[in-house]
Amino acid sequence: MRSALVVGTGLMGASVGLALRGRGIPVHLRDEDATAARTAEALGAGTRQAPAQPVDLAIVAVPPPLAGCVLADLQAEGVARHYTDIASVKSQVEHAAVALGCDMSRFIGGHPMADGARSGPLTARADLFDGCMWALTPSAATSTETLNTTLELVALCGATPVLMEAPAHDRAVALVSHAPHIVTSLVAMRLACADEREVSLAGAGLRDLTRIAQASPPLWLDVLSANAAAVADVLEELGADLGRVVAALRAIASTDEAKRSDGADLVGAVLHQGRAGGVRVSGTRGKPQRFDTVTVAVGDQPGELARLFADIHRTGVNIEDIRLEHGVGRGLAHLSIASGRTESVREALSRQGWRA
Repeated sequence: MRSALVVGTGLMGASVGLALRGRGIPVHLRDEDATAARTAEALGAGTRQAPAQPVDLAIVAVPPPLAGCVLADLQAEGVARHYTDIASVKSQVEHAAVALGCDMSRFIGGHPMADGARSGPLTARADLFDGCMWALTPSAATSTETLNTTLELVALCGATPVLMEAPAHDRAVALVSHAPHIVTSLVAMRLACADEREVSLAGAGLRDLTRIAQASPPLWLDVLSANAAAVADVLEELGADLGRVVAALRAIASTDEAKRSDGADLVGAVLHQGRAGGVRVSGTRGKPQRFDTVTVAVGDQPGELARLFADIHRTGVNIEDIRLEHGVGRGLAHLSIASGRTESVREALSRQGWRA
């Protein structure tokens, strides 16, 4: 990548600019908020000067409801060869881009899973994405060159790419990010009206739990509105679980020994399962993990790479990383997958007509 344009200079956009500038990539900045753009420029995230020629990659760093329109406007201007976004919801952006007639072969959705509790360019930093997962959601039309360029962006920012379909991404973030934000806000809401002496007893655990509730409400309203159905599904299941726990605790408080025992068993089971789930999250980063490589021959016709991702998705195996090699009329996709799954993936792909 030789040049980039970042549109939107809040925490995420300015951090992308800082990361790229730290790797020597010229970055141009654009934002309707002139103050935010000037601040990001002063911090070293790039220049507000318009590029003299199309950049290699335009990064749309605006809220989900705006991303599709901004993408359409940028493509109409011809400001870049390739385009991505970093909004936290992907289906809405993809649907809007299609409806607005965007060139989907030159666009790929993206979402870095970085800490978004703060906002504004003054909170940006070059290492924000170091070690974080960065979801990429290619559509059926996404070209190999666009994917490669965006993979380079992810690598330059120090993140790890994870390839998913847009609906799968939105269901995942509803579970791991959006619904937890609502739950945290509900807990913090109880504290807002609590007695001062009660709040004074709060320890580090509660501070950690409620930290994300301090994020920008307007920003999070945009996010939750864009993924409302998926978040509601998770919260509905959580509400049913909560109802069972409430009933179990009432039983423990009763004088009936059988009810007390049944209630304690249920609450204990929840605590054990919660601990197991927490271990999975705490072990996500930094845990040594073995991967194998499956190499697949891919044609250069539009949509071929997206078809490959869809066929692999049907095997139930995640693509943890990808490296592409170009050839004349054909390329090679080197796919990193969990160790021990290579043979089943090869067989499944062979049945779909791929040379793996």
